[in-house]
Amino acid sequence: MATLTRIGEQIFSDVTLSASGRLACASCHDPARHFGPSDGQVVRLGGRSGREPGRRTVPALTYLQAVPPFTEHFTEDDGDDGKDQGPAGGRDWDGRADSAHEQARGPLLSPFEMANDSEGQVVAAVRRAPYAAQLRAAFGEHLFDDDARAFQAIVLVLEVFQQDPARFYPYTSKYDAWLRGQATLAPAEQRGLAAFNDPRKGDCARCHPSGVRNGAFPQFTDYGFVALGLPRNPAIAANRDRSYYDLGLCGPLRTDLAARKEYCGLFRTPSLRNVADRTVYFHNGAARELRDAVRFYAERDLHPERWYSRAGNGRVQPFDDLPEAYRGNLERQPPFDLVPGQPPRLQEQDIDDIVAFLKTLTDGYLPAGSARPPAPPAAHAGLMGSRRLDGVEHKARPCGSSSKAAYLPLFPSE
Repeated sequence: MATLTRIGEQIFSDVTLSASGRLACASCHDPARHFGPSDGQVVRLGGRSGREPGRRTVPALTYLQAVPPFTEHFTEDDGDDGKDQGPAGGRDWDGRADSAHEQARGPLLSPFEMANDSEGQVVAAVRRAPYAAQLRAAFGEHLFDDDARAFQAIVLVLEVFQQDPARFYPYTSKYDAWLRGQATLAPAEQRGLAAFNDPRKGDCARCHPSGVRNGAFPQFTDYGFVALGLPRNPAIAANRDRSYYDLGLCGPLRTDLAARKEYCGLFRTPSLRNVADRTVYFHNGAARELRDAVRFYAERDLHPERWYSRAGNGRVQPFDDLPEAYRGNLERQPPFDLVPGQPPRLQEQDIDDIVAFLKTLTDGYLPAGSARPPAPPAAHAGLMGSRRLDGVEHKARPCGSSSKAAYLPLFPSE
């Protein structure tokens, strides 16, 4: 497995695998930024020319090891058996990649990313790469005699690399140390955690569960989908066409659910781990600062004039990135249950405190007296014998599933 991981890391950083010769996986998913975007660009440039703008922000590749395959009808396997909680799971912002294998494959052939015309084009580039001999040693001397088999091996080693616990799910944040009893949260961090969990304030834990459950570290996502009603971002080139809308689950990048109008505007709820190190927030980069991202939840309905564009007559146009026909899909549970004139659920101090708490989710924290972060846990991230935090959990549909999720096998069945 270590051999496959090493080969996968080389492929991950190889720009020659792109049609432009300029783009590697690591170009968008920077290892130094927890495999998220390296700068403040809303979207990355790719495609055959290397100048084709993408449609969405770069999602982080960390903490995806527990994401279940996409389903329209997620049900709990404990505690709430049989209750349909709606769509959940899958990778990418719209859940269209069902496994780590599919997610690793997608960028190699995406016209917005590495833009190879075929699997054979990828194989030809790898055949010339300095690590080709390592692939032959791992998979057989005649690996490159069969393009389909060779491409499968390339994707497999990428998949194995992206499931390396030490780099992709190390659980080395201050919050993890606190859960282990190895750190103390500062007063602002403690207040932020309380506001994060409190359904009368942030209610964040409804979609981003924060508590240990069944002995597992929290992933800070329920893997569900939600329509936040984000403001339209003019920095995305596709948005210059006023008839274009990115509707998440119902398209245009995902095509199999185009007829499911009740899904239009819904995007996957990401993990909040390492969120403070991101340079853009939400699927369309509607916020550039973490504090602004938190503030959106507090102000979307109370102060729409601070977020949305105005028509020619000066009138505010709420939810300007979602056609009116789909606005019935918008998230309306707290904190999105207020109208202008009502007192906000989050005060300025609450926003500051939640930001302080979210910063404790950044990996790389060294507990006092430690020379290095603790070794990453096993796949289920057991916390037996450590501090237990009972996060606030709701079983309602809005964010799809719960924090309980199936764990993907390392090697997909063929």
